Amino acid sequence: MFPKNTWYVACTPDEIDVKPLGRTICNERIAFYRVAANEVAAVEDFCPHRGAPLSLGYVSEGKLVCGYHGLEMGCNGKTVAMPGQRVGGFPAIKSYPVQERYGFIWVWPGDAALADPALIPHMAWYDNPEWAYGGGLYHVKADYRLMVDNLMDLTHETYVHSTSIGQKEIDETPCKTVVEGDTVITSRYMENIMAPPFWKMALRANHLADDVPVDRWQICRFTPPSHVMIEVGVAHAGHGGYNAPKEHKVYSVVVDFITPETDTSMHYFWGMARQFNPQDKALTAQIREGQGKIFAEDLEMLERQQANLLTWPQRGLLKLNIDAGGVQSRRVIDRVIAAEREGAAPAAQTP
Repeated sequence: MFPKNTWYVACTPDEIDVKPLGRTICNERIAFYRVAANEVAAVEDFCPHRGAPLSLGYVSEGKLVCGYHGLEMGCNGKTVAMPGQRVGGFPAIKSYPVQERYGFIWVWPGDAALADPALIPHMAWYDNPEWAYGGGLYHVKADYRLMVDNLMDLTHETYVHSTSIGQKEIDETPCKTVVEGDTVITSRYMENIMAPPFWKMALRANHLADDVPVDRWQICRFTPPSHVMIEVGVAHAGHGGYNAPKEHKVYSVVVDFITPETDTSMHYFWGMARQFNPQDKALTAQIREGQGKIFAEDLEMLERQQANLLTWPQRGLLKLNIDAGGVQSRRVIDRVIAAEREGAAPAAQTP
């Protein structure tokens, strides 16, 4: 269903700064907590005493204390102490490799011996003064692969996002899909068109005219286990489109980390990293709000789609040329899962 010997975004740092967080990742219930200022831990969300969720407890002197009877759990999954009890012989619970990097907490739900922090994809926009980033999190009651399908075929923008980023030229312009190893790339370049409302706003924010023809691009990159980075933007027509100088365009990367929760639900970490007017915090907040509304429009569609698929599991789905990005991405996922079952070492991820 999903790879496990890989890094997934589990949460953002602020979600564990005050108290532990219980979150299900790949059908595994995990308690995340901050051991120290620069150290994060993750263990099975199960107290070995009576099975209470450890995430309902608190952290004391670097140990996770169960909120039911005070059992103290170490970050290695071994019970440390319990008031008035001898617990040294308690069996260890599962602990998980975890890393804090690029503004996210990453977890490796599979074989801990294979977890290599170097496999976490590099985010060039993080802590970079030439970029600004804003994002959020949605919980979606749908198979994570449906979100991959959604992001690798942007023709839905014309209909689902008609008042913000959608326009008929997306439907009218063919896209190209290529596979490079485990990376799937779909690209679409639209020339000499008028910008839709969201991109008109972006042009104005970069002190560019919004009432002239533009060239627009969408370049979607899927990498396993379920990351999709989408280069998007517009440039005043006649200046080179995607390759136009910065003074003639607005350029961003839509950041999508899709973390499976269960077979039919996911944690969707979304955001936009932009490379224009990065110091404008009000603009960052405005774009984040607008993007949040755009992604919220996808949620009902995906959840209703999932409900239909569960109701009629025997019905086959049609595959058209616009589905090539999603189809190829699913093939990569299947290939990674098969290799994992055969014991192959995990490959490096790239954003």
